[in-house]
Amino acid sequence: MSEHNIAGKKVAFLLTDGVEQVELTSPWNAVKEAGGQPVLVSPKSGKLQGYAGTEKGETFAVDLPVAEANAADFDALVIPGGVVNADHLRVDKGAQAFARAFFEQHKPVASICHGPWLLIDAGVVQGRNMTSYHTLRTDLLNAGANWTDEEVVVDQGLVTSRNPHDLPAFNDKMLEEIEEGGHAGQTA
Repeated sequence: MSEHNIAGKKVAFLLTDGVEQVELTSPWNAVKEAGGQPVLVSPKSGKLQGYAGTEKGETFAVDLPVAEANAADFDALVIPGGVVNADHLRVDKGAQAFARAFFEQHKPVASICHGPWLLIDAGVVQGRNMTSYHTLRTDLLNAGANWTDEEVVVDQGLVTSRNPHDLPAFNDKMLEEIEEGGHAGQTA
C-alpha cells in the first residue's frame, strides 16, 4: 500500500511507440496503488510498443488521443522515457501543447530519462532545476535549465529523474507532488 493518497486524481501519461516500458509501468502502478487514475495519452491511437532497453516488450492500449486531451481534465502529467518515444514526442505539436498546458495551469509534471526532451521543445525548461538521462545534459543546459546529476530533482512541481534505477525515488516524489497539487512556481 502506498504512503501517498491521490484518490480522485487523474494523471495523464504521455507517450508513444518506443517507450521504456518500466518507466511507464512503474509510475503507472504507483499512481494506481495510491488511489489515482492513470490515463494513457498519445499522438497515436490503438496500441503502443514498449521496449526493455533495445528489446521489444509489451504493448499498451491508448486511452485518449492527445488531439482530444485537455490538461484541464487532469491533475498531473507523467512523461516516461525511452529514446525512440522521446524523439518522436518532442516534434509532435499536440504533445508539446499538451505538456505546456500543465505548466501554464501550475500542475505537477514528472519526467524521467529521455522524457525531458519534450519539455525542451515545449519551451518550459528555462531556469528550471532538472536532471535527465546523461545524454540530454547539453540539450537541457542549452535550453536554459540548471542540470544536475541526481537521482531525483524536484523544482516547484516539476519532478525529473535520470534512468530506471531512479524509479523508486521518482515515483515517491511524483506522488508527493500530485498529493500537494498546484505550485505557483510551476509555470511556462
